[in-house]
Amino acid sequence: MTGEHHDAGEAVDGVLGALADPTRRRLLDLLAEHGQASATTLAERLPVSRQAVVKHLAVLDAAGLVSSSRVGREVRYAVRPAALNATARWMAALAADWDRRLATIKRVAEAAEESQRAEQSDQAERDSR
Repeated sequence: MTGEHHDAGEAVDGVLGALADPTRRRLLDLLAEHGQASATTLAERLPVSRQAVVKHLAVLDAAGLVSSSRVGREVRYAVRPAALNATARWMAALAADWDRRLATIKRVAEAAEESQRAEQSDQAERDSR
């Protein structure tokens, strides 16, 4: 595996791991809805403590899904779509590969079925003589 593919794979792994938790998905939804928000503001909308929100945001940040910026004494978080877009592209490529494989299986099965029908038709014609 090349270094670039390995790095991309690690990025996808990080995103999928971060998205595995429903609280983190909800945090992303809230940030997408509101643009930017502090951990305190986010915690007010979730049934978890501010400290738990901060820990979840750290996981999302490590996966490249959010960024933080200091505004005065407050740290605000925002969605970073690049990692999510890269993961979506990987998933689309994976789906396209499976679509190609399934289309090949379908063609082979249909050809085998057509061949079997032709063979049965030939046999019926020979039997009728």
